[in-house]
Amino acid sequence: METALLISIAGIVLVVAITAFAPKFGVAPPLILVVLGTAISFLPNLPPIEIEPEWILGGLLPPLLFSAAVNIPSMEFRRDLSLISGFSVLLVIVSALVVGVLLTWLIPGLPLALGIAVGAIVSPTDAVATSIVKKAGVSTRMTTVLEGESLLNDATALVLLRSAIAAVGTAVSIWQVGLNFLYAVAIALAVGWLVGRLASAVMARLRQTSSVVALSLVIPFAAHLPTEHLGGSGLVAAVIAGLVIGGRSPRDLSPGTRLAWVAAWKTVELVLESAIFLLMGLELATLVEDVRETHDSVLVAIELGAIAATAVLVVRAGFVAWSLWLLARRERRQAGHREQLELLQERLDRFGEAAPEPRVNRMRTMLNRRLADIDYLAAERFGKREGLILFWAGMRGAVTLAAAQTLPRATEHRSLLILIAFVVAAGTLVIQGATLNPLANRLGLTGQTGSDPAQKTALLGELNRAGLARLDGLRRPDGTPYSEQSLAITRQMLGRTSPDRTPDEEAAVTHADVIALRLAVLGVQREALLDLRDQGSYPSSLLDDMLTQLDADQLGLQLRQPD
Repeated sequence: METALLISIAGIVLVVAITAFAPKFGVAPPLILVVLGTAISFLPNLPPIEIEPEWILGGLLPPLLFSAAVNIPSMEFRRDLSLISGFSVLLVIVSALVVGVLLTWLIPGLPLALGIAVGAIVSPTDAVATSIVKKAGVSTRMTTVLEGESLLNDATALVLLRSAIAAVGTAVSIWQVGLNFLYAVAIALAVGWLVGRLASAVMARLRQTSSVVALSLVIPFAAHLPTEHLGGSGLVAAVIAGLVIGGRSPRDLSPGTRLAWVAAWKTVELVLESAIFLLMGLELATLVEDVRETHDSVLVAIELGAIAATAVLVVRAGFVAWSLWLLARRERRQAGHREQLELLQERLDRFGEAAPEPRVNRMRTMLNRRLADIDYLAAERFGKREGLILFWAGMRGAVTLAAAQTLPRATEHRSLLILIAFVVAAGTLVIQGATLNPLANRLGLTGQTGSDPAQKTALLGELNRAGLARLDGLRRPDGTPYSEQSLAITRQMLGRTSPDRTPDEEAAVTHADVIALRLAVLGVQREALLDLRDQGSYPSSLLDDMLTQLDADQLGLQLRQPD
């Protein structure tokens, strides 16, 4: 007990030290952790280290994928869902088949089904590894596509892996594999959505912040475990639950609760991500020893791993090029669609009075959203430079290594195949991860996450107008109107495009009536902001920054409220 506790303490201290000092040397912390774990694994007298794959697939990955899904921009995710789906399904299948054929040809006696199983293992990109991409400062659209791919491609890979293993020595049809995949995704969608909605409803009714945060730690496992029991993809269920909660949390949770949520989950992410990368390195010595005991060659495993990694990169390069061509063709078509949508919008404004108001509002929202989608895809167009990052950012990670260890114990060349998977995962992670940031800098794609000042001013103007439109109709909790002085001060604040207050206004925001009115206006502005988010009128990064500003204003006003 004491030994395990000391190891845990030392590990956390090590993670904190590496996280603090790695950026000063321009190196991503995960890369240092993998290298450090590898070095530790070869220390003399160290007992063999072999982590059960269930600990990673069922213990570490569900909360990490859930947290990533909560924070992913939902509007950008929806806009590029077809592209993300192509990367998550088609690319994984093609990569698995290509690697499977290659390994069957290169390893004498290896069944094709087992080769495809290894191909499925090394095909999915890793959601934890894509944290390196986010820290490179590339555009929100690019990180959303890469993160969305890594969140969803596990389902394709694991279903294909199970089907390929089942096909060793037997016959499994393509139709059966397809049905298994559809069943696994359908169960994950149903359970993940249900868990997300139930958890959102419960958390919205909890008043203690600590209770909400504690419940959030259970949600990914509540989605994962029943889904796996029903034969679905537990990882995808955790992702779906995260997407549902991420979309509803600004309406369901108070600013203070969301602030505590972010702080708690940042800590969880730091510990679990670091543990995964460290464990990857720690297992290498054991894998090498297993290969030697089975009389296979470590050098051959390294060579085959390099070939497999090259194969998946070549396939990815072709798929990225094809996707860019499809995107360019779609953008050309959408230019004509925009004119048609604008004509429909004009007709709706002209003749909309004859139709029921709710129906007109729904149609107007749909048209605005569609126009915003076209403008977004045109402004965030993917070209050759972006395509190069999409290609090079396809790193493998812990999912590959954990999936490899699910190969049956009786599998011929099992240790060799697991070591091949490790070479692919560690090799792509270290080589691509170490060069991704310099490549993005060289291509001029970093520093694209800042907000446009003009858009920020326009957004603030819309929120202020929304507050002014509802100002006179706001009432105190007891139903009485606010004082004329409070209305005049608040109206003056909302009449400017700057969020800063004058000294007189700052002094006025100590009066209980003004504070209560300002809090009510902030609630109106938050609703308007969330409506704009649903329409997609502004970039998600700008909307998130403005939501943070509204939350900070609310917390500041609540602290000024008299007891």
